Amino acid sequence: MNAVQIRSAERALSIGTWLIVAGAMLYSILTVTPLAAAHTPDKWDWTAPILPTVVDAAVLIVIRLDAVLALLGGHGGRWPIVLRWMTGCMTLALNVADSALRNDLVGVAVHAVAPLLLIVTAEAGLAYRRAIAAAVTELEARQQAQREARERAVVERRESAARLAREEREHAAMLAREQREHEARLIREQAEREERARREEREQRAAREAAEREARERSEREREQQRQERERREREETERREQERAERERREHVARAEQAERERREQAEREELAERERAALLAAGPATEKLPEDRAHAVVRAAFEAGLPVRAAAELCGWSVGWVSTRYAEHRTPGRGGAELAIAGR
Repeated sequence: MNAVQIRSAERALSIGTWLIVAGAMLYSILTVTPLAAAHTPDKWDWTAPILPTVVDAAVLIVIRLDAVLALLGGHGGRWPIVLRWMTGCMTLALNVADSALRNDLVGVAVHAVAPLLLIVTAEAGLAYRRAIAAAVTELEARQQAQREARERAVVERRESAARLAREEREHAAMLAREQREHEARLIREQAEREERARREEREQRAAREAAEREARERSEREREQQRQERERREREETERREQERAERERREHVARAEQAERERREQAEREELAERERAALLAAGPATEKLPEDRAHAVVRAAFEAGLPVRAAAELCGWSVGWVSTRYAEHRTPGRGGAELAIAGR
């Protein structure tokens, strides 16, 4: 049996297996759907075909993957076997359940045909495929051995022809070697003459290059001196600019220090003036009548800054304790009092 016949048998097995699987799946769906619908709430009757479809899909996956592994000569382990038998038993149980519940032995036998055929076909198909894969492997091994034998015979014939050719090449090579040696002597003499001429030319070129190199070095020394002189002038200019910048920064620092000192003295003078004004306002004593509002504001501020109680401030300005309390609150929350004074002014 050749490879074509083996592939034909494998194709027939695959087509037959899938026909059986397709028929069993269709028969299972048509048989199990009424059973699932009878044991499903009425509003979920539409889900009845899902169960047989899922189980048959698992059967389909197992058969397909087992076929691939058999062709590759592999083995999936125990779990594929468990899945194959579990899905087969589920399909068998679902198909015969309705007849078994009705004690219909003939129905059980009829509905068990398709699942049992599917289970046995899956197992037999797996065994067939493994046997076919082994046969294909053996056939390929024999063909490989035949090819290697033919290749060895070809190699031996080529080696025999190569020996004859090598002897002829050696004789021809000996004649050619003698001819080459004669020609090599002539070439060496010619090469020696050319080498002497090249050596003289190199010596002349080296002398010219030495003169040119000396001229270049002299030019580079002059450029280097010019560069160093230029860098020296640039450094001097940079140092002068740095000195000028340092002097300018020193003068600016002195000016800032003097400005800060003036501002400090002015601040001290303002504080001293404010202190004298506050002391003058507080030294006026209790008011015999209500002071003008702007002066009353000044007296209340002075009393607040001096830490006097509200009643004492009210006696000094002649205004009510409530009004003075409001002003004290404004001084405790800066910004609010200014807005209220502006509103009061309008």
